[in-house]
Amino acid sequence: MNSKPWEKYLVDSDRAVLERGRFARRMGYGEKPAVVVIDAQRYMVGEEGNDQAWPSSCGAIGREAVRQIQRVVEQAQKSDVPCFFTTFELDPNGNDIGVYGRKRDLLDSEHWCLAGTLGAELVPELKPGKNDVTFVKKKPSGFHGTPLLGYLVERKIDTVIVVGGATSNCIRATVFDSSSYNFRTIVPHEAVFDRIAISHAISLFDMDRQFADVVAVDDLIPYLQEIDRSR
Repeated sequence: MNSKPWEKYLVDSDRAVLERGRFARRMGYGEKPAVVVIDAQRYMVGEEGNDQAWPSSCGAIGREAVRQIQRVVEQAQKSDVPCFFTTFELDPNGNDIGVYGRKRDLLDSEHWCLAGTLGAELVPELKPGKNDVTFVKKKPSGFHGTPLLGYLVERKIDTVIVVGGATSNCIRATVFDSSSYNFRTIVPHEAVFDRIAISHAISLFDMDRQFADVVAVDDLIPYLQEIDRSR
């Protein structure tokens, strides 16, 4: 537990609440996993030495997480585990921004998430395979208004591994929906990222407490390798 990002924020009375309520038990891994990669796009991670030009960049934290996401995706692809890549894109005229536009300005930038711009592209480190699926989402959850649930049901998936960003927004929303649909939900904590450290840590804590198993990438990779050997 000491390696978990939220541990330093807890006091003894918090730990007593967790124990008394029997929170944070393990869901465990199932037999048919899929990886859902949330918004691993250029606008989310910027570029080394030039983050100030990328208004939504998570900076070095995001770029390190991409390296961990790459490990997960490459092993999943080797093990014939399906990967679903979402991208968040907005029309440059803002007609599909919805209520989000009441919280944030539409940014006229090639380095943001406007459809058709550099910023909206997947990061080059991640390459969807021939059996993977990529689709656009317009809201935080990878499930909302997308074909994701249908794809998972058709493939008889029982375990959803969620990676990408940002932890407190789209990852959290996707995890809650995944659990609500009764999938075992796994979050490898080094493979998700956020702009603000406390948002990242507390969101992971909330997910691990009730809706997901937050694990280390090094613990997840052997599971994916075992899936390959069992086929």
